[in-house]
Amino acid sequence: MGSSVEHSSDEDTDVSDSETEEYAEKAYEELKNAKHQVKLSDQAYSCPFCPTKKRKDFQYKELLQHASSIGSCSSQKRTGKDKANHLALAKYLESDIASEGGPSKPSDEVDALADQDRDEMFVWPWIGIVVNIPTSLKDGRYVGESGSKLRDELASKGFNPTRVRPLWNYQGHSGTAIVEFRKDWSGFTNAMSFEKDYESKHHGKRNWLVKNEKKSDLYGWVARADDYNSNNIVGENLRKIGDIRTISDLMEEEARKTNKLVDNLENVIEAKKMHLLEMESKYMETESSLSQLIKEKDNLHQEYNEEIRKIESSARDHFKRIFSDHEKLKFQLETQKKDLEIRGQELMKRETHNEIERKKLSEDLEQNAVKNCSLQAAAEEQRKADEKVMRLADEQKKQKEELHKKIINLEKQLDAKQAVQLEIEQLRGKVNVMKHMGDEGDQEVLKQVELLLKAMREKEGDLEDLEALNQSLIVQERKRNDELQDARKEMVNGLKDMTIHSHIGVKRMGELDTKPFHDAMKRKYNEAEADERATELCSLWEEYLRDPGWHPIKIVTINGKLQAVIKDDDERLRDVKENYGEGVYNAVTAALCEINEYNPSGRYITSELWNYTDGRRATLKEGVTVLLKQWKFHKKRRGMD
Repeated sequence: MGSSVEHSSDEDTDVSDSETEEYAEKAYEELKNAKHQVKLSDQAYSCPFCPTKKRKDFQYKELLQHASSIGSCSSQKRTGKDKANHLALAKYLESDIASEGGPSKPSDEVDALADQDRDEMFVWPWIGIVVNIPTSLKDGRYVGESGSKLRDELASKGFNPTRVRPLWNYQGHSGTAIVEFRKDWSGFTNAMSFEKDYESKHHGKRNWLVKNEKKSDLYGWVARADDYNSNNIVGENLRKIGDIRTISDLMEEEARKTNKLVDNLENVIEAKKMHLLEMESKYMETESSLSQLIKEKDNLHQEYNEEIRKIESSARDHFKRIFSDHEKLKFQLETQKKDLEIRGQELMKRETHNEIERKKLSEDLEQNAVKNCSLQAAAEEQRKADEKVMRLADEQKKQKEELHKKIINLEKQLDAKQAVQLEIEQLRGKVNVMKHMGDEGDQEVLKQVELLLKAMREKEGDLEDLEALNQSLIVQERKRNDELQDARKEMVNGLKDMTIHSHIGVKRMGELDTKPFHDAMKRKYNEAEADERATELCSLWEEYLRDPGWHPIKIVTINGKLQAVIKDDDERLRDVKENYGEGVYNAVTAALCEINEYNPSGRYITSELWNYTDGRRATLKEGVTVLLKQWKFHKKRRGMD
């Protein structure tokens, strides 16, 4: 009591940094002299320097970490006295508590069990009984000391009770208290040590029951079956808080729990092994299929390269033949030109012979000139044709080279993309296998998993770069698709306002067919009430169809393809089928399928160009054909008018 008063009186004063070490030594000496309670039991410890409201039980390592962290704290929220106290506590734990061996060893529990009869009946949870507690009469009632003081005294002796509860009756304090210990075997060991301590002082149960002997000081023992069944205040309280059990029963129960836990753990391990084998099998299958795909890709690439080489060889041979033919024609024209020039020279020499010869020569010269002009024109045309062929050949060669480069780039992108995808799939398979292997706690496997994840992220980054390169090839396709969609919308809007008796028209996808609803209501009500009921039912189901939280459609694989089908076990659909018949059910499921196909995200009615003859979505060409026929019909009618 004196130490606590002194401690509380010093609360208002603090210590400076220079006095911290001196104050810590003082607090350490108080801990060594057992002025503060630290050890509650073999497993539980408390911090005597923390506020009572915040105080809690610690394990040895937790309390040591708590004391060290506060003692070395640099925060202004902690006073110098608080830091000094916790430094002293850390020193006391490391120097004194650690030297005592910390928590009690399992061998102590074994020794305590070995000394007892396994079939002896004890009160469980373990309870001790203390009698002959001093009391005094005050205001007509007996009063005595509190249970916390007795608990602290027993704890200081190493018995580590969890609670001491004095027993009160109509007269006040009965002079008796029950001491509660932990439910485990360490609690049993503490309880038996408690009993032996009192027996060694001749203050056990046998001494208490001896009559005609003056009783002084406290008497104590461990509660057993006779105490439990007694008709006094002790028996009443024992029957409220406990039961009588043998050590054998408790050990068998603990063994059963342990065996059950072991069986559960074995089942979990077996399930993990089976799952790991399954994952390994899937990984091997995936790796085999990927290897087969790589082989097929290599074969296709090889065949494609062979076909390109054949095309290039054929093109080279074709251009060689064209150039050879042009060279031959050019050589023939040059030869004919030279022959005509020689003949012209000979005719000029013969001009002087006679007039006839001159006239003949003149005629020959004219003919020669005409032929020469024709030949020159032909030569010029041939030259132009040669230049044109050469330009065409150059352009075709450039186009072929550009096309070949584009093909090679696309092949490289495709190969890189496929290679990255294959590597990512292989990495994912390895990651899955490594993760399941990592569940066994192998640090090396976990490091490999981290490396594989890092590699997979890098490959995924490469794949994203390749995807970005392909975006430019998709832009034109998207533009054309947008133009077609805009044209289709204009076609739908135009046909909405026209009355056309044709198999091509506008259909509202997801709209309920009201006829089955009216037919179903007519079977239950009269004509006037049936229409009203049918309208209400249609409105209800239109709201159901627009409800985004209702998903009565599932995706299944049929003949190797994914298809959307109606769930047979959906409660709403089953209810409408049972209450209103097959017709209403078919109308609802038909509208549901149309909404799921044409507007699954918005879940509202959309207009669509429709071919009523084939029961399918009409093409834009079919819609244009109908509009042209309608336009020609109206034009013909205006002409007749």
